[in-house]
Amino acid sequence: MTTAIDLLKAIRTGRLQEVRALLDAGTSVEIDDGRGDPGLPLGVACFMGHVDIVRELISRGAKVNTADNGQLTSPLSMALRGRRTEVVKALIELGADVPPGMVTGLTDQEMLIARWRGRHYGATSTSEAAESSDEHPVFEEIEMIRCYGTDTSVLDADLIRAARDMDKK
Repeated sequence: MTTAIDLLKAIRTGRLQEVRALLDAGTSVEIDDGRGDPGLPLGVACFMGHVDIVRELISRGAKVNTADNGQLTSPLSMALRGRRTEVVKALIELGADVPPGMVTGLTDQEMLIARWRGRHYGATSTSEAAESSDEHPVFEEIEMIRCYGTDTSVLDADLIRAARDMDKK
């Protein structure tokens, strides 16, 4: 029989395969913390910096947003407290709402790109979902056989331009 303690141990030690096995065996992804708030597994994964486990938990139903993402136990705040900028980026890509004035440790460009990736891959926050329309962007497929010597700054500029256009809509 699997327990919540086993899941938390697997998350703390970064063992993704064990986390998957425990979730497959029926362990709940939403375990309450000591105060009765759900989301302890995701909070621990965010604080520890295990991006793959964060993505796995969210794909299995863990909530990326709380009623107040500025609250100390929210996934976003836990990633910030652990100084895990890669997790912060992943949470934003997965639809986390960043409260106004919250210092994320990301540059404006990184925030734009994370939001754009979230939109591109289908993750939208609740406020963005209400604003989104039926219009879908057109993406050009580029097939590269060799990329030695390729100037990727042009690709980065296109990505940044697309993200800024997205924010204007």
